[in-house]
Amino acid sequence: MKHFLKHIILFSVFATLPIALFLGLTAHLNPNIVFKKQGGHLYSRINELTKFPKVDVLFIGSSHAYRGFDTRIFKRYGINSFNLGSSSQSPTQSLYLLKKYLDDIECEKIVFEVSPQSLSSDGIESTLDIISNDNMNWRTVKMGLKAQHMKVFNTLLYSAYIQLLNLDADFSEDKIIGKDTYISGGFVERQKQDFKKSTSAPYKINQKQFKCFEKIVSLTENRGIELILVQAPVTSLEYGMYENSTSFDSTMSAYSDYYNFNELISLNDSVHFYDSHHLNQTGVEVFNNRLIELIH
Repeated sequence: MKHFLKHIILFSVFATLPIALFLGLTAHLNPNIVFKKQGGHLYSRINELTKFPKVDVLFIGSSHAYRGFDTRIFKRYGINSFNLGSSSQSPTQSLYLLKKYLDDIECEKIVFEVSPQSLSSDGIESTLDIISNDNMNWRTVKMGLKAQHMKVFNTLLYSAYIQLLNLDADFSEDKIIGKDTYISGGFVERQKQDFKKSTSAPYKINQKQFKCFEKIVSLTENRGIELILVQAPVTSLEYGMYENSTSFDSTMSAYSDYYNFNELISLNDSVHFYDSHHLNQTGVEVFNNRLIELIH
């Protein structure tokens, strides 16, 4: 049996290498490869994580998290924190990141940014982001294969080709990209800009994401880490499109301490946001100061 399995593994490796090589050489012509090394600063965040072996609070979640939880504000209150949010991060990727890095960063509390949007996601955008910027191991491959999506599969092979041949050894991410500035600790500050209104489609909870959410709750319980669920504020127009907010709040509250900041603080769309989903720095100050009052 061992002999048979050995041949299967060797066959798989030798069958995959030519495909990876072909994808590597033709990546610039292939629309099914989405290899983004910059955007959201996940590369910088992961590479900085080893500098934060022990924190009071670890943040996880989507851009609502890494653009919404400013580690500098928490520091003012004597709270050491690290922000492990990433673009469009759904519970699938939150679970992946916690399983991979929770042994490297000791924390007392995890603030998990949750929303109907992230729990409705197919997780493809976030999976592509992680495959492009994280160091690949078997967890990365497993997550990519589970996505069952052509872009994810092609990007996974291409990223393996880049990492195996060490082709990104000289890569370094700019601290300032466009209007975004990376702040040590994982936060990304957006330059002041005029509010830009946009709309989103209604959300329907994805049961696969909900199962990952439940696994995160179990994971933190088993490790004795306090879990705090936070729904970050969005514009009143965006929040008005959420169906069954009361039911969502009730469900979240059943799992852990939960705060819906769309109901807890009063914000002005054009004063505190730069788009329908993201706070500007004025809004971040209001949001974070109120959160610290509640959890500290």
